[in-house]
Amino acid sequence: MTEKQRLQLPDGRFLDFYVSGPAGGTPLVWHHGTPGSGYQNPKVQEAIHARGLRYVTMSRAGYGMSTRHAGRSIVDVVADTAALLDHLGAPHSLIAGTSGGGPHSLACAARLPGVLAAASVAGIAPYGLSDLDFLAGMGEGNIVEFSKVLGGIDVLVPYLEADAAGLANATPGDLLKIMNSILPDVDKACITEEMGAEMIASMGEGLREGVSGWADDDLAFCQPWGFSLNEITVPVAIWQGSADLMVPYAHGQWLGANVPNASVHLLDGEGHLSIGVGKRDEILDGLMSAAGLA
Repeated sequence: MTEKQRLQLPDGRFLDFYVSGPAGGTPLVWHHGTPGSGYQNPKVQEAIHARGLRYVTMSRAGYGMSTRHAGRSIVDVVADTAALLDHLGAPHSLIAGTSGGGPHSLACAARLPGVLAAASVAGIAPYGLSDLDFLAGMGEGNIVEFSKVLGGIDVLVPYLEADAAGLANATPGDLLKIMNSILPDVDKACITEEMGAEMIASMGEGLREGVSGWADDDLAFCQPWGFSLNEITVPVAIWQGSADLMVPYAHGQWLGANVPNASVHLLDGEGHLSIGVGKRDEILDGLMSAAGLA
């Protein structure tokens, strides 16, 4: 298991991070979903290391033991990522993000120096757009969660705390029940004992000190992100499945149409989890090729 490390950031906050793979490899910084953490899945490690890349993850502010950054916006992740890469002595990187990590990967694509290529996998699109119904197509659990977001942090936190309590001692079977309303059949099939245990480990680490990271993510999704997608000049791949009940297909369609010069992969029948599992090699190979590393 890759050991957690801690970095003190320029503003005094602390950041949990994990690094694995060849020391001389180009870092692939992967931004985790919501809720989650920098905990590294061994199967993902294996796929990344096999391509000669260094796998770099971090627990966003408020997750794990990373200091909370109250009121943060999506773009604030760029400074934290830059500080981590500077600490690692890495002038260039690949960037990816899954689900709630998707917007954070796009922020890095727009603002982080040295990014060679980026990917958003089942990533969320901005809220409040005239040409995207943010909630349409979401499963019941996510619709309820985002209704709490719109009620503000005092409404949101108790709701998330109740959810977190249910996850605290969950088994993979429990996970299927807890997430039932947001899992199409293709995603349910992905939650084996092994994968379920890895998901629980990541969320457990992320929520070990409370739900502030989760709440701040949710709030940031529904506020201005702090950057324009038009700032992106590096190659970006958008991956989205049509069966996704956590982040609906329309989010991927919108991002595909609005991220400049994006490589768009809108896949029929794939879900939120299945796309990351079944298309992992294609996602990684696409990043390598776009960055000129293949």
